[in-house]
Amino acid sequence: MTMKHLFLGLITAAVLAFAACNGNTGKNAEGTGHEAGHSATGSAGNASNEQGDFAELFAHYQHLTFALSSDNDKEAANAAQGMLEALSKIESAGFNADDKATYDDIAADIKENAEHIAGNVGNIAHQREHLVVLSKDFYDITKTFGAGKPLYKVFCPMYSNNNGAYWLSDTKEVKNPYYGSEMLTCGEVQEELM
Repeated sequence: MTMKHLFLGLITAAVLAFAACNGNTGKNAEGTGHEAGHSATGSAGNASNEQGDFAELFAHYQHLTFALSSDNDKEAANAAQGMLEALSKIESAGFNADDKATYDDIAADIKENAEHIAGNVGNIAHQREHLVVLSKDFYDITKTFGAGKPLYKVFCPMYSNNNGAYWLSDTKEVKNPYYGSEMLTCGEVQEELM
């Protein structure tokens, strides 16, 4: 029952964040765009106001990491399906040429990996393998366009035969999506992203 309440709270927070971000879409509809540079804060404002809104995409990514940390392959597939739907809503027409090329490359990667996760109910190990690449893609989005809120890069040194892997979290609390209940608190915050 606690897990259900936590899940509902996560979904509610994501919907509220999405609604709040959509309320700002009229701001700065014209202007310099990304010519001013790629500072995480400046780009985040431009990305959410001019080109597209990454909030829904990030909400589904957080839903995915939560589902995997809870060992829930069906919910992970639902989150990945939501990610695919959110991806189709992002407008990249206003990006400058470099940002558009970067985004197109990342979006293709996200699509491929989200499709694998959505199509592999019953194979949580395979879903977790695709989270590794998705996490790199979301890290790149955050570094290029910003996330609009603080995120934490959390590293698990043991995953993939001690090669390690990371994921992004909206809290400093470690809930490992690569091991779930087996080693839920394995990991450490390596970086705070804005």
